[in-house]
Amino acid sequence: MDKFTVRTQLTLAFGLLVFFLIGISVLSVRSFSTFNTGFDQYVNGITARANTAHRVRDAIDMRAVAARNLVLVTKPEDLEIERRQVLQAHADVVRNMQQLLQLAQQPEVSDEVRAIISKIDSIEKRYAPVALGIVDLALQKKTEQAIVKMNEECRPLLAALVAASNEYFALTDQRSALILQEDNERYILNRNILIGASLLSIVLAALAGWLITRHLLKALGAEPKQLCDAVSLLAAGDLTGKLSVAPNDSVSVLSALQRMQVSLTSVVSSVRQDSDTVALAATEISTGNSDLSLRTEQQASSLEETASSMEELTSTVRKNAENAREANVLATTASDVASKGGAVVGQVMGTMDLISESSRKIVDIISVIDGIAFQTNILALNAAVEAARAGEQGRGFAVVATEVRGLAQRSASAAKEIKTLIDDSVSRVDAGARLAAQAGTTMSEVVASVARVSNIIADITMASQEQTTGIEQINQAVAQMDSVTQQNASLVEEAAAAAESLRDQASHLVQTVSIFKTHDGHVAAPTPASARASRKPLRLVPAPASSTVKRQAAPAKHRAAQAETVTAGDWEEF
Repeated sequence: MDKFTVRTQLTLAFGLLVFFLIGISVLSVRSFSTFNTGFDQYVNGITARANTAHRVRDAIDMRAVAARNLVLVTKPEDLEIERRQVLQAHADVVRNMQQLLQLAQQPEVSDEVRAIISKIDSIEKRYAPVALGIVDLALQKKTEQAIVKMNEECRPLLAALVAASNEYFALTDQRSALILQEDNERYILNRNILIGASLLSIVLAALAGWLITRHLLKALGAEPKQLCDAVSLLAAGDLTGKLSVAPNDSVSVLSALQRMQVSLTSVVSSVRQDSDTVALAATEISTGNSDLSLRTEQQASSLEETASSMEELTSTVRKNAENAREANVLATTASDVASKGGAVVGQVMGTMDLISESSRKIVDIISVIDGIAFQTNILALNAAVEAARAGEQGRGFAVVATEVRGLAQRSASAAKEIKTLIDDSVSRVDAGARLAAQAGTTMSEVVASVARVSNIIADITMASQEQTTGIEQINQAVAQMDSVTQQNASLVEEAAAAAESLRDQASHLVQTVSIFKTHDGHVAAPTPASARASRKPLRLVPAPASSTVKRQAAPAKHRAAQAETVTAGDWEEF
């Protein structure tokens, strides 16, 4: 039975019942058909032939009585009546005899019956002319002859005919009794077969029902209502119900439900622990992402201030480069003037007459050099201040500015000395030649000094250009860092939102799992709304345009350092 499914078992059981019902129905139909055939044979065969034979016998008797009466009566009207009766009886005998002969030709008629009917027909054929002859004699008023013929010929034939018909009637009664006996025996046999088949069907149906019920209960493990109640408890999330399973039962539905209950209890307990862990981790991730978002926003603000400071520094360095270019132009001019002064001193050596004129020109030139030296000194002082502001990056520039300032001071001192010498040369025209020679030497030194100053200023100009380029690149890098920081802040905000969503989903998972009841009595509690830290959406402020930034470099630097300190502390805390 275990190899067959429930459908197969029910199909086989009901198929067996249907088979027995069909067999019983076939037996019943066959029995009824047999009874019907026997009854038809009895009614339409033996009874029909017996009735026809009785009609033949009655017609013969009627004809014999009418013939006898015809011999005895004397009145003409009585003779006519008896004659018609004789003729009518004879016609009935002929008609019924023909019908009896036709019935004798049926296939179920035995040879003995056919022989008796043939015997009756043969006697009738001999008896009919005798009877009709008696009628003719009676009509001819030959009464004596008719009586003699009746006694000598008619009575023996009539007796033989009666004897043959009686023999046929006796055989018919015997055959009828035999048919009734056979039908009774057949009825008893069919009745016993039907009763046996019915009892067998009932026994087999009861056995099949018992086996199927036993197998179904064994397969289910309990009554269907108990299974329905157990499944309803499982569907409601109640895993605390105890399922009573037989000791050796491992294949029933109830056993499977018990295994499912144990498995679900284990899974739900594991899911509860995991969901609590996920909820706690999601809360920590959400808190960490919120802190990270706040720090990223602070870092973005610090980078904005740094970008503003770099923009101001770029503007200052650009101005320094412009001043350096102007100083280079002035140094070149001073070098040209010094060269011209040397040429003039050479001419003074050739011509003393023009010494006063040349001296005045030299005074003018020296004044110009003095002004250039003064301006150079101021520019060097400004460069030193800007280098001090630049901090570590402007240290080299400060050294160069100090050297330029020293050269400017030396140039100013030399210019003053030359002016004094020129004044002396004017007052001392007598010593003009000697002084002119000294002036030529001094002018050569001035030319060399101015050339050195020009070279130094050219180096300062080139360094300022390189510094401007570097600071612009730094400004671009800071701007790019600001943009990346803004993007990071957006990503951090999205991560915070995702962490918040994960925490909500974990809380929903905890609430979902809380519908299950296990033996440990643990019920997952939903995360309270008050435990959720309020999270304000971060609003990222775009970096201001570089052309509109007008902040001071020192405060910006201080704020950047402060923000860096706070951020570093936060990151250490995180």
